[in-house]
Amino acid sequence: MASSSSSSKGLDEEERPHVLAVDDSLVDRKLIERLLTNCACKVTTAENGQRALEFLGLGDGQHTVDNSDLKVNLIITDYCMPGMTGYELLKKVKESSNLREIPVVIVSSENVPTRINKCLEEGAQEFMLKPLKQSDVKKLRYYMMRLGQPCNGMLCMGR
Repeated sequence: MASSSSSSKGLDEEERPHVLAVDDSLVDRKLIERLLTNCACKVTTAENGQRALEFLGLGDGQHTVDNSDLKVNLIITDYCMPGMTGYELLKKVKESSNLREIPVVIVSSENVPTRINKCLEEGAQEFMLKPLKQSDVKKLRYYMMRLGQPCNGMLCMGR
């Protein structure tokens, strides 16, 4: 389901922001994973929205992973994925009483104002264009650390 990697950068495991990166493209998952580990983040990856929901404990019940003690600071999800779009994943997260406080940042390679507005209206904090650069990821740390303790956050990426 999900793979995990991290970079110590002098921080304890619990001090590093934990990011769930969701993208159907292995190349894009690896890119965001590398950028985030360079910023001392722990990264877990999932290849689609359903796997992300399962990791977050919002699966269909049969495949839900019990991660009740695992805090995710940010979710990065591709906008255009088969089965469940990043927007649909965003809506599911926002509908969850446990996860609705998640800061959401949307990233897409397409600058489509209607898509941007739709995601922002659903609760996204910001919209960034893909591909992300190291400077973009450094800006995202604000959302990851904003509440002080590990919280939940979401970055919605699209093509």
